[in-house]
Amino acid sequence: MSIPVTAATGTPGAAPAPAPAPAPVVSVKPVVLPAPGRGEDLRVRVSAPATGSGLPLVLLSHGYGSSLEGYGPLADHWAAHGFVVVQPTHLDSRTLGLPADDPRRPRMWRFRVEDMQRVLDGFDVLEAAVPGLAGRPDRSRVAAAGHSFGGQTAGVLLGLRVRDPETGTSEDLSDPRVTTGVLLATAGTGGDDLTPFAAENLPWLRDPDFSHLTTPALVVAGDRDDLPLTVRGADWTTDPYRLSPGAESLLTLYGAEHFLGGVSGYDSAETTDEDPSRVALIQQVTSVYLRHSFGIDGSGWTAARKALAGNAHPLGRLDSK
Repeated sequence: MSIPVTAATGTPGAAPAPAPAPAPVVSVKPVVLPAPGRGEDLRVRVSAPATGSGLPLVLLSHGYGSSLEGYGPLADHWAAHGFVVVQPTHLDSRTLGLPADDPRRPRMWRFRVEDMQRVLDGFDVLEAAVPGLAGRPDRSRVAAAGHSFGGQTAGVLLGLRVRDPETGTSEDLSDPRVTTGVLLATAGTGGDDLTPFAAENLPWLRDPDFSHLTTPALVVAGDRDDLPLTVRGADWTTDPYRLSPGAESLLTLYGAEHFLGGVSGYDSAETTDEDPSRVALIQQVTSVYLRHSFGIDGSGWTAARKALAGNAHPLGRLDSK
């Protein structure tokens, strides 16, 4: 069975890959993990299919200001199609209301990475919190995924290095437990490519180093994602694909802005380019990529690459190195 995909204009497009029938989803929130030194305990949402075993894990990092309540179109779809999805609420979430002068703000990017690692360290607690989940996850298969700021967070676990604005060093914070990733609308290079606002207020964007991102990843970008953080335009968010040795494929979405048709929520007012068919394509392509990357089933990914090659599909194009 496959999800029918049509362009916003109504032009039919071939479904890029077969998808297994969705399963009912069990979701528990919040599960609280102690977080000494963070200032706030870590609140987490865990979603999983009600049936099945050997379930891979997807750690989903939200964009700036969001929370475990966001990204339902991704989290629900992935969980319904065989993944355990874990969503931490990072310190920049609007639900926590940190003041502008909070001393933790310069280290916000680092706290995010530590949140993701704390999820893996405390997964026994998370697994036990979801009725019927015990013994069903496959902890040898872990993906890091994220949108916008969350994409950088996931990227660091894959090998991206960020120059710490306080210490001036670029540490290797990659995690060997994470074996693949999905980076959606993620920041590109720093330096002269940043606007003055971004350079001054978002110091973790100033000097990223993609050369060590060697873990396999799928990058998703919109060709109209003209962010006020860069002077370059929409192609800035393709840098993680162009500059990372491990980023093996790039899904470019035609007409997509920063929220890629609505991945951040079902009724998100921030979405400027709402398009259910675009979101459906992202759901489908990311799911088959994860199944391929985890070594579960590569047939869907093969079909997606064929359907999205060149200009064959009205919604987007899939390029691979």
